[in-house]
Amino acid sequence: MSRRTSLGAALGLGSAKEGASHWWAERISAVALIPLGLWLLFSMAILVGSNNADFLGAVDWIAVPFNAVMLILFIATVSYHSALGVQVVIEDYVQGSLKVVSLVLQKFAHVAAAAAGIFSVLKIALGS
Repeated sequence: MSRRTSLGAALGLGSAKEGASHWWAERISAVALIPLGLWLLFSMAILVGSNNADFLGAVDWIAVPFNAVMLILFIATVSYHSALGVQVVIEDYVQGSLKVVSLVLQKFAHVAAAAAGIFSVLKIALGS
């Protein structure tokens, strides 16, 4: 006994076989954001608690190689995780041709935001 409808069986409609990988990517990126977020939270608390809680203090903090690498990892991971989440919302709630346009635009927006953030960190870290 099949749980498929007659129309679904006739048209061959079913699983796209991609949901599990998307689900896992969301979970793995969320788990990666836990230590990265905690690191950023504690680093910002220490920076604010110090005497260097101004613009130049933040620039000096980003210029430390470990902080720059961790900040780049945070930016890339949060952008990827956000893109996955927004994709699910668009797929669930947007209909018609607007869905495709929205999916493409959100990918471009997330890549552009990540690239701008990573470029900014690199510019500060490399001292130019």
